[in-house]
Amino acid sequence: MTSSSVVAPDISVIVPVLHEGVTIARTLEQIAAIAGSIAYEVIVVDGDPQGSTLQYLPQGTVGVVAKAGRGHQMNAGAECAQGRILLFLHADTRLPSQALQKIVYTIEKTKAVAGAFDFSIDSPRWILGWISRGASLRTRLTRLPYGDQAIFIARTTFHALGGYPDFPILEDVDLMRRLKRQRLPIALICDRVSVSARRWEQEGILFCTLRNWILLSLYYLGVSPHHLARWYRPLSPLQKTEQRI
Repeated sequence: MTSSSVVAPDISVIVPVLHEGVTIARTLEQIAAIAGSIAYEVIVVDGDPQGSTLQYLPQGTVGVVAKAGRGHQMNAGAECAQGRILLFLHADTRLPSQALQKIVYTIEKTKAVAGAFDFSIDSPRWILGWISRGASLRTRLTRLPYGDQAIFIARTTFHALGGYPDFPILEDVDLMRRLKRQRLPIALICDRVSVSARRWEQEGILFCTLRNWILLSLYYLGVSPHHLARWYRPLSPLQKTEQRI
């Protein structure tokens, strides 16, 4: 799964996980299937102290245990990364077919130092289709993509910014806001990632959508993510196994 080249990889794919043994193999298989000639490495960072997801990794994939929390985990992965570009990929997000090629082109051939993809939810339900379109429109208006849109960034820029903050949630929005404050260009690739519908299905579509809007609005008004996190619980291992990815 990890590129065997002795040359530094083009992309380091950093996957934060917590009880994702059911999905991680498919995530890694999909990356390998679309990589083409792009040299890449995968770093899976497990927030479970027991490393329960790491036992499912194929030989050659780097696995790291870190303090639970996507920000902590993604920073830990970035410290291990050798690639010129960091791609932060949620375990339940599937990349478009030309994702790695377009990431390399965007960072090398445009002025952008970071970016993400348009968004879709893996469900035939029309209401989730409209939510997907609304999320993509929001991203293009605000230039603030979420983490489940497969954020990528030049490694030197990421470290210069100080990485992700010590937030339990909304660490992705904070990173993008810091890029905007420094007037660093953020690219939005039109190809869509496909995200599991499991959270909407388990929590309820209306509740999940309104909760996300309210949390983001309160964050913009200055409420600490540490206070907001009580309203955003991670899915349990049972919920993850019950929902098809």
